[in-house]
Amino acid sequence: MSKKPVKTSPASEFEPNVVRRSLVRAGVHGGHLLKRTIVRRLRGGPPNPTSIKSIAKPFATLTGKLTTQPDTLAFAQMRLIKDTTSFWAGLLSSRISNKPLAVAEPEPGDGRFRDQAWDEVTAFNVIKQAYLLSNRWIMETLDDVRDLDDHDRRKLRFFTSQMTDAMAPSNFILSNPEVLRATVQTRGRNLLRGLANLLRDLDEGKGPMPFRMSDPDAFTVGDNLANTPGDVIFQNELMQLIQYRPTTDTVHRRPLLVIPPWINKYYILDLGERKSFIRYWVEQGHTVFVVSWVNPGPELAHKSFEDYMLEGPVAAMDAIERATGEREVNTVGYCIGGTLLGCTLAWLAARGDDRVKSATFLNSLMDFSDVGDLEVFIDEDAIGKIEKAMAKQGYLEGASMATAFNMLRANSLIWSFFVNNYLLGRDTAPFDLLYWNCDATRMPSAMHSFYLRNMYLHNRLREPGAIKLAGTPIDLGKITIPCYFASAVEDHIAPWISCYRGSRNLGGPVRFVLGGSGHIAGIINPPDRKKYGYRLNDDSNLDPEAWLEGARQFEGSWWPDWVAWAEQFGGGEVKARHSEDGNLPVIEPAPGAYVRNEPAPPVPAAKKRPKAPRKKAATRKKAPAPTKVSQ
Repeated sequence: MSKKPVKTSPASEFEPNVVRRSLVRAGVHGGHLLKRTIVRRLRGGPPNPTSIKSIAKPFATLTGKLTTQPDTLAFAQMRLIKDTTSFWAGLLSSRISNKPLAVAEPEPGDGRFRDQAWDEVTAFNVIKQAYLLSNRWIMETLDDVRDLDDHDRRKLRFFTSQMTDAMAPSNFILSNPEVLRATVQTRGRNLLRGLANLLRDLDEGKGPMPFRMSDPDAFTVGDNLANTPGDVIFQNELMQLIQYRPTTDTVHRRPLLVIPPWINKYYILDLGERKSFIRYWVEQGHTVFVVSWVNPGPELAHKSFEDYMLEGPVAAMDAIERATGEREVNTVGYCIGGTLLGCTLAWLAARGDDRVKSATFLNSLMDFSDVGDLEVFIDEDAIGKIEKAMAKQGYLEGASMATAFNMLRANSLIWSFFVNNYLLGRDTAPFDLLYWNCDATRMPSAMHSFYLRNMYLHNRLREPGAIKLAGTPIDLGKITIPCYFASAVEDHIAPWISCYRGSRNLGGPVRFVLGGSGHIAGIINPPDRKKYGYRLNDDSNLDPEAWLEGARQFEGSWWPDWVAWAEQFGGGEVKARHSEDGNLPVIEPAPGAYVRNEPAPPVPAAKKRPKAPRKKAATRKKAPAPTKVSQ
């Protein structure tokens, strides 16, 4: 089957018949939306997992503190007068010197004010500076309030920033020069098209923020995404196990088992030929097995965290041994999949099971003492409200998790799409990463409650014996196999310092690598893209600051460094394995039913299927050695 090309945006941004087409779309989607609203009112909508009490509490505390700290209010007033004076003096100076007013600067990476008119046109320059100055004053005032605990202060800053981000002048028609320019040039057709886009998204979308982040028609799972050739060889209620087809004559004796996160789907590791980590592993001579998690419904509400362990990595290891005859494996875990892998390794160690010979953790937390801004969603009130919502329907909707993650980077992951889709009236560009990001999965209530309380709220994983799985207390310190940790310096979901601290809870040798960029791009960074670079320090017993200060800097991707490290644990080479030659029947071709949200197919009764003609496999090539930049 030919691969589906990625759809490109049309050459013309606004078609001549955009008015007629937009009115038709608005009418169709508006009618559907009205019907859905009426039905939802009659039937009752899904439970709301957001705790208003959790959000309101710190603001009530702030009010109480301010009533007893008149000096804080006085200092805030004086600072406001000072900032206002600087603003007007700067404006007068800028008019004399014919230079833009610059009394406040946006944060690095803030793309809201890139249009030249924000600096070159006086009106927009004044609006921008007034907004930035006001925003800075609000945050400094919050920082000045005394006797607030760190959790309340972080929540105040976070939820206040959500409000100030929403009120940014870039989000309004009359104060955004790019939107005004488009409105004049198209005679308002951009706004009409934006209205049609809004009604479409409200009609078709899910969750509290149903806007499109990528063109949904540009990608198809199994075609131009998740298209590395493989076969599903095992399945249970929670996962399908995919074995990928070899591309080399020989492979490492020990198979490679990959545990992806179940918050999203596994194909973040298989974003087409050029970005696929899975394809890269296969090309390096690994027999790769990947867990593809089910998108659970209410029938799986009872599935616990230990069920995910027993029916996930443990069941996968058993299936790999039956399929290949090889008991020993190497493992990889990504994000929450890495946390599960760490728990599994500790559980196996407690039982004297030594089948895993190495483990790789990608942006994986083993210590939840500092989880960045995600902390604002973690307290008793917030988790209690989530548990009540899950009790009503048996799971947490994936859109709720996606919204929380998007709020961590609201300007780039929420408001930029609001402006693009609804004010500029543009179609979203095809973007594989954002397509995957919108393909969220649900969380079973029993598992998610355990995870939130034991990991995020109480941070019990780092405490020996504090968590018991399948009747066995676990201790990360009993994990003595070699481990490789890869984190990203700008990760806002699994902060690298917390990942580093968690790696020190393990009892074996650790190699810690710090890549560039964020939670996804720092990991999905193929060598041929030559981006970001990475840092490496052979001493992982240092404090994070000392580790970073002494780390060496390398160019490009860290993937070749991992290949060289993993070679040590391959266990020698054997003839390449094919799924149809194994001892388990092939159920269906990859990527399988679970990733498509389809029912599991029946397991064939026959042990094997007829062998298909094979192309001659390429000779395995070793990855090039990393290039050191500086020390």
